[in-house]
Amino acid sequence: MAQMRATFQEELRELEDLLDTEAVLVLRSLRAAVEALVTGDSELADEVIAFDDDIDGVYLRTEQAIELLLARQTPVASDLRLVLAILHSNLHLERMGDLCTTIAKLTKLSADLPSDRVLLEAFREMGERGQQMIQIALDSLHRRDGDLAETLLDLDELIDRSNRRVVSRLLELAPENLEWGLRAIVASRCLERIGDHAVDIGEQAAFLATGEFREFTDASHDERPLA
Repeated sequence: MAQMRATFQEELRELEDLLDTEAVLVLRSLRAAVEALVTGDSELADEVIAFDDDIDGVYLRTEQAIELLLARQTPVASDLRLVLAILHSNLHLERMGDLCTTIAKLTKLSADLPSDRVLLEAFREMGERGQQMIQIALDSLHRRDGDLAETLLDLDELIDRSNRRVVSRLLELAPENLEWGLRAIVASRCLERIGDHAVDIGEQAAFLATGEFREFTDASHDERPLA
């Protein structure tokens, strides 16, 4: 029995390691997607699009490992909460990867269009904030730290503000910038959604810490076509 328990705990650690691997890939994709967007680098955008297969691969490995664990074990209490938190977080990370791919595709569509420096600076700021949020979300999950997870709310509000500024700036663009601006606003929305997914992972961390699930805000992070 003790050996079975030790094996089970090792499997749980391996699941968390897989989640970390996926998060590293998503961070890499986000950095590259934002860089491609800001610089108009179509080749880098192509790399982001191709790289999504790597993220999907780790997502599927994690999902299959969870299914196998549940088929062999009967986790209860805190162990079951951890498995469920990893299951949900795995999905949020995969969707972040999809959003990075969408940004890359928008970059390719907009490569030959005149851009706007103010919006490009906003995108770089949003991308950096998104990376910070992903790292905090995973750290809070591993530490079972609900207080750390709740700090994501302030960072998410900063991304939301940037997204609102993008919309306001779009109204000020010259006619020759409008086509690029309309695509850029979708990219901004993708970055804003990445922040939302990080908050969702933070909610899973709080769930692990307290045993009770609650949303951090009244506004539900409902699924939208972009995700």
